[in-house]
Amino acid sequence: MAHGLVTTAGTVSHTGVGGLTLGGGFGRLARRFGLTLDNVLEFDVVTSDGRLRRAAPDENADLYWALRGGGGNFGVVTSFRFQLHPMQRKVTTAYFRFPLSEAKQVMNFFGEYADGAPDEMHVGGGIAGSPGQEAGVSIGVVWSGDAGRVENLIAPIRKVGTVTSESVEEVDYVALQRSGDYDDPRAFSGYIKSGFIGKMTPSLVDDMVDNFEHRPDRATRLVFQQSGGTIGRVAPDATAFAHRDSKHNMLSIVSWKFGEDGSDHIRYIKSQWARLEPHTQGFYTNDLFSETEQRVNSNYGGNYPRLLKVKQQYDPTNLFRLNANIRPPA
Repeated sequence: MAHGLVTTAGTVSHTGVGGLTLGGGFGRLARRFGLTLDNVLEFDVVTSDGRLRRAAPDENADLYWALRGGGGNFGVVTSFRFQLHPMQRKVTTAYFRFPLSEAKQVMNFFGEYADGAPDEMHVGGGIAGSPGQEAGVSIGVVWSGDAGRVENLIAPIRKVGTVTSESVEEVDYVALQRSGDYDDPRAFSGYIKSGFIGKMTPSLVDDMVDNFEHRPDRATRLVFQQSGGTIGRVAPDATAFAHRDSKHNMLSIVSWKFGEDGSDHIRYIKSQWARLEPHTQGFYTNDLFSETEQRVNSNYGGNYPRLLKVKQQYDPTNLFRLNANIRPPA
C-alpha cells in the first residue's frame, strides 16, 4: 500500500503467497479485484525435470492456466508477477453482534444481504462462542469504496435483530490485514471442516443453528467467507479454479487449549458437519485436510481432464503429490 496499489491477499498477513495463490486466494478485496490467482500475470516455476519455466498467457499457456487453481501439482513456483490496482489506504469496517436466540433470523437476512452487496463490500458472518463469552451471531463488513456510502449500506443490518454490540470505524487496510495474526503457534489447537455453498437456504440456516453447540472449554465457530462479485464473473474454465458460482465458503471450526485432548471436540465437528455437508457444492482445496482421490478429482469439476493432461506433461511421475493431488496414470 506504500504507493496506493493493492492486489487481493488473504485475511491474515502471514498467509503464504504460494499456497494462497495456487489454490485460489480469497480475501477482503476479492469481490472487487478477483481471487489472488485471477491477478497473476505470470509465474516462474521449476518443474519436475528441473527446468525453470515462465508460465504466462504467451508462454506455456497450459501451465499458466493450471497453476491458477491446480495447486502445487505442477512444480515449485519461485516468483509471481501480480496485477496491482489503485485503492485508498483507509477502509471502513462494521461489526454487529446479536444474541444466539436470534440466529435464524439474522443468518437468513445475512444470506440475502450478502448476495446483494456491491463489489467493494466484503460481508462476513456466522455463529461463534468462546471460553468466557456467551455464544452469539454476527455480521461483519469491510467496505473499500466511497466512505460516504457506508451508513446507508449498513443501516439494514441494525434493523434485523437486537444489536448487543456494534463497531463502525475507518481503519488502515494493512493494519486490518494484520489484525487476525497469531504470533504464537501454540495459541490453540484446532480442527476444521469446510465447503462451498450457493444461496443460503432456510434449511441450511435451520441445520446450522440447530446443530451448533457452545461449551466453555472450547471456541466453536461457524463462519462464512464471501465470494461472488468479480470472482463469479469469471468463466469456470477460464482458470483451473472451477467454483465460480459459489456464494460463500462455509467453515466449521473448533479450537481448544494447546496440549489438551481434542478428541471430543473433533467428534462434535464431524457430527455437525454430517448435517451441513449435504448443503455444500465442493470444497476449497486450501482448506483440505484429508479427502479421497475420487472427491479431490471431482472437486476440480469439468477442469479435471485438462488438468490431468497438464500433469502428465509436466509431472508424469507425480513428484509433486503432497497436495490436492492429480494422479497421472501409472
